[in-house]
Amino acid sequence: MDATTSPFSTGLDKNAANYAPLSPLSFLNRAADVFPDHIAVVHGSQRLDYRTLYSRCRQLGSALSRLGIGKDDTVTVMLSNVPPMIEVHYGVPMTKAVLHSLNTRLDAAIIAFQLDHANTKVLITDREYAPVMKEALALAKVKPVVIDYSDPVFPQDGERLGTLDYDEFVASGDPDYAWSLPDDEWDAISLNYTSGTTGNPKGVVYHHRGAYLLAQANVLTASMAKHPVYLWTLPMFHCNGWCFPWSLSVVAGTHVCLRWVRPKAMWDLIADEGVTHLCGAPIIMSTLLNASSADKREVDRVIEFFTAAAPPPESVLAAMKDAGFNVTHLYGLTEVYGPAVVNEWKGEWDALPAAEQASRKARQGVRYVALEGLTVLDPNTMEPVPADGRTIGEVMFRGNVVMKGYLKNPEATEEAFAGGWFHSGDLGVLHPDGYIQLKDRSKDIIISGGENISSIEVEDVLYKHPAIQAAAVVARPDEKWGETPCAFVELREGATVTEEDIIAFAREHLAGFKAPRTIVFCELPKTSTGKIQKFALREQAKAL
Repeated sequence: MDATTSPFSTGLDKNAANYAPLSPLSFLNRAADVFPDHIAVVHGSQRLDYRTLYSRCRQLGSALSRLGIGKDDTVTVMLSNVPPMIEVHYGVPMTKAVLHSLNTRLDAAIIAFQLDHANTKVLITDREYAPVMKEALALAKVKPVVIDYSDPVFPQDGERLGTLDYDEFVASGDPDYAWSLPDDEWDAISLNYTSGTTGNPKGVVYHHRGAYLLAQANVLTASMAKHPVYLWTLPMFHCNGWCFPWSLSVVAGTHVCLRWVRPKAMWDLIADEGVTHLCGAPIIMSTLLNASSADKREVDRVIEFFTAAAPPPESVLAAMKDAGFNVTHLYGLTEVYGPAVVNEWKGEWDALPAAEQASRKARQGVRYVALEGLTVLDPNTMEPVPADGRTIGEVMFRGNVVMKGYLKNPEATEEAFAGGWFHSGDLGVLHPDGYIQLKDRSKDIIISGGENISSIEVEDVLYKHPAIQAAAVVARPDEKWGETPCAFVELREGATVTEEDIIAFAREHLAGFKAPRTIVFCELPKTSTGKIQKFALREQAKAL
């Protein structure tokens, strides 16, 4: 019996009663209906309950709609972890527009490129970032409507770049705005740019379906019961905060905003607000652990901490446990909505010797419940590597939490999806129990404080220095930042320059966090064909 004659395919079509496109917007709607009086957002002395948060998001959507914003228009934001950053995650897609969050540490040239590439129609920007945004807007071809946010809790003295104030703009909207779910769950919900390993960064497009599924998967992975209290130590511009701005509405949790990562502020919020969960790069752990005894606070519960990037050393895990934190290691990429792999810890491993526990904690892990496929393949043959924990291949993903593709870049999209898998560019091994472990990054990305730094971008700047003949940049392990850029340079004959001079030169042309922290003067090791041997330099950097 074929589908056309099967009784299961006849008279059983999708209709308004039995089908709705999946979208995380429905989570907030439900939270406001069921828990209207529960505190949704904490920002200093500010408290917003779910009734108010939902109303403000609808007002924002209404006000944007009156500006003419609609389906597939891009609304760009340059914001810290403040209440408007939560509101835009709902208010922007309520208009069927696309949310584009800027990394607050970027330089003006990269920001201008993103504004133009995204064809930004509206820009919401915090006054703290007025200097770099003013420069970026002068460089950009697009001329978006600019809306300034003035933080009432932590006032900033940056100049206003537009004619509209964020809170006044929201207040002008209709709290009963009749928003609707997307026309199709495959419609774009957000745009996030990669760090750009070669040339300009690529724009990664997320859809409503993927955001919905990963938001729910976060709740399961993080064991979030009803009303968790989540501290925003992870920047919300990172992969839409790993989709946690949407996850919290699933369980009517409380967002505790954190404008700046400072040890006293974190410890005070953890203690005073009853924080149960937080996420972040290794730098967050270092900041918490290295706080002065005067700044640290006692906690009477186990706090769940989720970290990505390189696995933390055993000494750090032990110190975090002593401080009251249970650390779970995650792995993912911008292209898979942030974390899609978890080091799923098994109870029986608690009985293993410390060294064996450490070796298991070093693994990236297994797939999220929302991910259909995770494996390690030979990128040339697309055949699985042996599950022996030794044979290196490329880590690949497949499923509903893989991006739609790269904006305006069909060639890169086709290449990324070759053979029916998303090619991560990360090299790793597959263990007999199905857990994957990274061994190298084929893209030579340096992850410093959770930020991706392209070694090629840094090298391009160093090559412009008149005294430098050749340069290669690799990651140097760093206890505080995870990794920092380390530059090996060959000087031109007769040239003299100091380490400080080169670092200062790099800082003039790059965002500060991308500039090398270490300069090593040497003759670069090369292959017979003249290619620089970065693997040798990585070993030297580790030994420094």
